[in-house]
Amino acid sequence: MATVVWLHGGACNGNTQSFLNAEEPTVIDLVTDFGIEVLYHHALVTEMGESAKALLNSIIDGTRELDVLVVEGTIINGPNGTGRYDMFLGRPFKDWVADLAPKAFVTVGVGECASFGGMPSTAPNPSDSEGLQFRKAKRGGFLGESYTARSGLPVINIPGCPAHPDWISQILVALATGRVGDITLDDYQRPETFFKSFTQTGCTRNQYFEWKQSVEEFGQGTRNGCLFYEKGCRGSFTHSSCNRILWNRQSSKTRAGQPCHGCTEPNWPHYDLAPGTVFKSQKVLGVIPQDVPEGTDPLSYTLHAAAARAAAPEWAKEDMFVV
Repeated sequence: MATVVWLHGGACNGNTQSFLNAEEPTVIDLVTDFGIEVLYHHALVTEMGESAKALLNSIIDGTRELDVLVVEGTIINGPNGTGRYDMFLGRPFKDWVADLAPKAFVTVGVGECASFGGMPSTAPNPSDSEGLQFRKAKRGGFLGESYTARSGLPVINIPGCPAHPDWISQILVALATGRVGDITLDDYQRPETFFKSFTQTGCTRNQYFEWKQSVEEFGQGTRNGCLFYEKGCRGSFTHSSCNRILWNRQSSKTRAGQPCHGCTEPNWPHYDLAPGTVFKSQKVLGVIPQDVPEGTDPLSYTLHAAAARAAAPEWAKEDMFVV
């Protein structure tokens, strides 16, 4: 049995909608098969108003134990550090998080906003939003760099806009079944089981990436070229398992003809690279400076790309089909 409190801060509710569509396991499986008791979630329980406040206060005063604190959305500090832009049960939301986080055995940040601050924390950030333990790629965040839950773990970040539903449910299963020690985190405190490989792993367009053959329009089928060179796809340097653990068990952004826009990385959205859009490749010497493989200079990469493009077989250049 594991008790869970899920709080919703500055966000669009997209991670809740994603979580409710989890399939392996489903939300019902979490409750019936894995013994998860959802004490509070704005979409799953009937507790609200004074009864919800009493429940959360019982955790804070030690009357009730909390195993997993899940936070969706940014922590809003504005205006002027008061947090009153985001009120919850009569208090600034940030004050509830500050009181509950030390009581939790494990704290989980679900979604890009809770993990790194996401879109709300992008400059000029008028709400003074930040993630639980990061502000973009900078460590610290609302809880501070030194925060650990009672388990000794820092915040477990499950980023994405939204996070894949099965990433969320499978981490909750690991926590509920006592396998906290099996969860290894990367430098940004993401579970390596989902975020060690690049999104490009498993992409059905990889052969076109190797031959430097570009797709011409959004929505073109999986045999029509790579989305990287002209459409700003960030799959080759974004960490996620979107092409290994498919969405709805059947697809991904790149399989649907749309570029990955890097929503599991701490500096998303990447307006610094492409002001006004995430679907544009800004290039120097024909390549994106940030996209050059580690240890390779832009000029060498440009020459390699030109050679690969020239040597591409005819089948890689054919317009196979459009979906």
